[in-house]
Amino acid sequence: MSSEPAPPTDRTREPLSRDRVLEAALAMVDVDGLDALSMRKLGQALGVEAMSLYNHVDNKDDLISGIVDRVAAEFTLPDPAGHWREELGRAATSAHESLRNHPWAGFLMMTPDHVGPHRLGFMDAILSVLASSGASAEMVHYAFHALDAHIVGTSLRDVSYTIAPEDEAETARAFVATLPPGRYPHLIAHIEWHAVAGEAEYTEFEFGLKLILDAVERDLGA
Repeated sequence: MSSEPAPPTDRTREPLSRDRVLEAALAMVDVDGLDALSMRKLGQALGVEAMSLYNHVDNKDDLISGIVDRVAAEFTLPDPAGHWREELGRAATSAHESLRNHPWAGFLMMTPDHVGPHRLGFMDAILSVLASSGASAEMVHYAFHALDAHIVGTSLRDVSYTIAPEDEAETARAFVATLPPGRYPHLIAHIEWHAVAGEAEYTEFEFGLKLILDAVERDLGA
């Protein structure tokens, strides 16, 4: 649900900077969605005329690229001095959590127009740790792309999945009831497992991440 821009405060009367503009835009998009972002609304939230914003951002596309990169700035970089598996797991989990906290950002982050310095730095750091692990060049290539796809893809799935955990069992049973009996036996068994399963050992993200890192480990032992 959209919210009206907040009235000017002492904070909004501070001198404008690119950081302040991006901070306000990010907060607006997190609350109201990307479609709600406009220079007029952003100017109102900051207590300035919309034209003043163009002293700090080139245009709306530059503004969007800036807030996408602010999300990437939240990603924890892997420490090259740490153990490769622990550091990659920590970095991937951090990026996944950030993309879940900013559900609009994952798709934009995969487009060439919105790849900023923090996103580039994160990718370079992942590649550096993979390479220093001793994995083969081929494994570094495939593991990097698998990690990137898993982080973004699982995050997009999570933010699109609107069923609350407490409603999953009932929703699963209701869906199975709509399927022709015996038509999709393996799918039905899978859905029914969801309805009765207790606490799982892994989340889908954790399990997929484990598979990727296990593959790198096997390569190291080859």
